[in-house]
Amino acid sequence: MDDQSKHIKFFTGSLIEIQRLQLDLDDNAIPSMIKNNFQSGLRAGFYGGSPSLVELFIYEEDMEKAKPILDSFKEAMNL
Repeated sequence: MDDQSKHIKFFTGSLIEIQRLQLDLDDNAIPSMIKNNFQSGLRAGFYGGSPSLVELFIYEEDMEKAKPILDSFKEAMNL
């Protein structure tokens, strides 16, 4: 990754789904980042977002490598 690397939204789901998918990505050395507006809002003292809509981001250049992992995950989860 370099200074010009861009994060893209890779998947949206529950926190449990996101954490499971993140483990699969980690196993394949693909860095990811979770964005949870609900938890962020609670920490800031207000309500924001939905607990069932957590977002997982990856670097744009990792998309080709990550796509088969997402497909396997969706198949296993019946999504």
